Amino acid sequence: MKKNVLISGGSGFIGRHLTALLLTKGYSVSILSRTEKKNKGDIFYYKWDVANGTIEEEAVLKADYIIHLAGENIAEKRWSAKRKAAIIDSREKSSQLLYSVLKKHYKKLDAFVSASAVGIYGAVNGKEICTEETVPANDFLGYTCQKWEESIDFIENLNIRTVKIRTGLVLGKNDGFLKKLIPLFKYRLGSALGSGNQYMPWIHVDDLCTMYLEAIENTEMVGPYNAAINDNTTNAVFSKTLARIFGYSIWLPNVPAFVLKFVMGEMAVIVLTGRRISSDKIEQTGFKFKFKNLEEALRDCLTK
Repeated sequence: MKKNVLISGGSGFIGRHLTALLLTKGYSVSILSRTEKKNKGDIFYYKWDVANGTIEEEAVLKADYIIHLAGENIAEKRWSAKRKAAIIDSREKSSQLLYSVLKKHYKKLDAFVSASAVGIYGAVNGKEICTEETVPANDFLGYTCQKWEESIDFIENLNIRTVKIRTGLVLGKNDGFLKKLIPLFKYRLGSALGSGNQYMPWIHVDDLCTMYLEAIENTEMVGPYNAAINDNTTNAVFSKTLARIFGYSIWLPNVPAFVLKFVMGEMAVIVLTGRRISSDKIEQTGFKFKFKNLEEALRDCLTK
């Protein structure tokens, strides 16, 4: 029988790409969804409601692996106190729901792999290269990621191998950050943000999905791994590269930080700050990035 991978957040941008990859590698995929959907071939859908603490337990019981991507989009709405609580709760409570089923049935998995983010290192600018050993920051991003990862530790305590993928900016055409930028740069309205000196640790969605595959198949992988290219890309470099792909040089001035803060509120730190991230730990496992050059990665995204 085919090994089954249960994905929470499987209907999202990363989940869709990951599902396609897993199917090509001979796995069956189960997806947790808030709405009822019909099964399609080797894709099985199960309902869950994190807010109400309900889940079709069969989804967990048939799984050989769980890849946990679920969580409110941190960049979707301004960070009110209510929104901040929802961002943290969606990560903690979804993990707790999965944990409760695993513990209740003494269910053993081959691996539990959870998303996390390089935001654990904080919304700050600096030249320090952050490794998995870097102390988590005490700002909102750092606190959120730390609580997120701590919620996975309960699953590790069930003697299940757990891996945490600390993801940078994910590049892909059909969704995410790049989708919002393409119209601006296509019509020559793109520019750098703030000082432009903030680092933008990025990863191509294909490499990220391959990393999740590696995490379930490589039994030596345990704990946190950074999922970002260490090429010192800044916002200014990113913006100039994207403009060059569209055949022009940036002519507009940088968008002032105060404008972004006015429009986005506290959430502006997402685009105004960024840290250098080490990819040494994941590469030491033998993992090889397909895309390590920013321009090649962007061109691939834009031609698909």
